[in-house]
Amino acid sequence: MPSCSTSACRRSTDDYVAKPFRIEEVLARLRALIRRAAGHPSPVLRCGGVALDVRAARVTLDGAPVKLTAHELRVVSYLMHHRDRVVSQGELTEHIYPHGGDRDSNTVEVFIARLRRKLGASAIETVRGLGYRMAGDR
Repeated sequence: MPSCSTSACRRSTDDYVAKPFRIEEVLARLRALIRRAAGHPSPVLRCGGVALDVRAARVTLDGAPVKLTAHELRVVSYLMHHRDRVVSQGELTEHIYPHGGDRDSNTVEVFIARLRRKLGASAIETVRGLGYRMAGDR
């Protein structure tokens, strides 16, 4: 085996799984690699006082738990994974509902309004005519 001095090579040997292996272990390692590659080394995403624990599907505001519906959680998760980027209403709709699902035209606005009540009015910014954004530094 040729010697390897780059961090990518070292990482690939660090993530070696010997046979026999459990599929759960492989999946956990893949999720960790994807988080690291996407710049999310921790399973907890933060935007100001809002924190999302991706693994536990739990949202907190300044450390206090916030109860969210499944759709609200999907919206927050998508916005936090794409923080500092404007996400259009159509993009959010595609993410919230399964393909071919029943979609109302104003559901995204309803979810955003509910989330603002639960997380604070400044948690989600409306970029007029373009969509919504959660900023990482709020």
